[in-house]
Amino acid sequence: MFKRAVLVIAVSLTATVASAAGFTLTSPEIKPNGQISTEQVFKGFGCTGDNVSPALSWHGAPKGTKSFAVTVYDPDAPTGSGWWHWVVFNLPADSTGLKMGAGDPKAGLLPAGAVQSRTDYGQTGYGGPCPPVGDKPHHYIFTVYALKLDKLPLDENSPAAMVGYYLHQNMLGKAVLRGRYGR
Repeated sequence: MFKRAVLVIAVSLTATVASAAGFTLTSPEIKPNGQISTEQVFKGFGCTGDNVSPALSWHGAPKGTKSFAVTVYDPDAPTGSGWWHWVVFNLPADSTGLKMGAGDPKAGLLPAGAVQSRTDYGQTGYGGPCPPVGDKPHHYIFTVYALKLDKLPLDENSPAAMVGYYLHQNMLGKAVLRGRYGR
């Protein structure tokens, strides 16, 4: 009986992973593991970028996807817990990407109902890379999550860690794009 239960669980997990295997995330501005340009770099904290969120495009979302979320995270930030650069959720199930500049809360480029919540910069919207001078180049992980809920029960004041909790509890699949930036 135990072996059968383990087999059923293993087959279920394999099916879940397989359904997300073709899920991809791309950007015309960021090549996989490539250098992030000054256009996407933060403006402030000593950084002189343009702070424009890149265009993102995703394809092959798992069956049953009811909404999407996008995050940008720097695991190399010298904080002990990384740094959240962008958190946007409640993107409709028919979304296939975000336009360049969609991370500007004043631009109105997100679909109706989408929410940008607080980043580690203490504000909503996209906040680009800005690692300490002389640090090794940091890795920036752009992730799109396919979710089994139409909407997360959160708002623009929700911290990134809280959003992350809901994302991981409701994820059907995810696609990742990594970039690098150092100064």
